Amino acid sequence: MTKEATATTARVDDGGPAFPSGHGCRGMTLRDYFAAQAMQGLIASNDEGAGDRLDDIPKYAYDIADAMLKARSE
Repeated sequence: MTKEATATTARVDDGGPAFPSGHGCRGMTLRDYFAAQAMQGLIASNDEGAGDRLDDIPKYAYDIADAMLKARSE
């Protein structure tokens, strides 16, 4: 397996479903929800930490989401 393939298939703690329905549908993960909220704030605030390119903002938002999930587990 290549390094790229290994990196993309690694298990990431997604926090489980953000809005569990109990009907067997997982829906959006808590990680995705946290990232979406972080991205909304980054775009609205024009945070320089998000980078100058549009492509940098989602990565930064998921970094924030991962930090939030880590803080929840401590």
